[in-house]
Amino acid sequence: MNIVIVDDHPLVRRGLAAVISMQPNLHFAGEATNGQEALQVIEETQPDLVLIDLRLADESGLDVIKTARARGLTSKFILLTSSASREDFLKAEEVLVDGYVLKEALPEELLFAIQLVYKGRKYYDPGLMEDKMRMSGSSPTDELTPKEKEVLIELGQGACNKDIASRLFISEFTVKKHVSQILAKLQVADRTQAALYANAVGLTKFEMSYD
Repeated sequence: MNIVIVDDHPLVRRGLAAVISMQPNLHFAGEATNGQEALQVIEETQPDLVLIDLRLADESGLDVIKTARARGLTSKFILLTSSASREDFLKAEEVLVDGYVLKEALPEELLFAIQLVYKGRKYYDPGLMEDKMRMSGSSPTDELTPKEKEVLIELGQGACNKDIASRLFISEFTVKKHVSQILAKLQVADRTQAALYANAVGLTKFEMSYD
């Protein structure tokens, strides 16, 4: 997987390049510090994925993404930012970015996002889930049944289907059905993202309601 990094801070670019270079299936294909350089590098290298900063000095990474797509470039884009503001998040969704990762994320979280986006899925930093809930005025967990909430809590603790079935006194087939419903209702791609979501919102058994 060829990856281009776009960021106006040298230390950030070097740090990201180091993380990418340590992975056998990832290749650091190039870098850029501003919008013009970014478009040139993307056109020259045709990367599979671009890690791009939301703010590039006086430019916006979102504008670079818009221009790249207008030119027919097919690279996927993961937006890197230190901002979790509602305005920035909404703008990113309008541009249909493939991923939105906070710069405070751990390297393994970024690598997970890269792999997920490469497979054609979307990735949003778990820390942004809470903001997304506030925007809608409700929590996606409100749509979960009590048993689905229990399964989600177990997912957050890293339990496999067999362990969940044993702890909740249900069959593994039932667990699979619950997991499938949880993914659909939370609009996440897989059980790993569901687990990250559970931990991000701090869902615990003590917060559950059976009304």
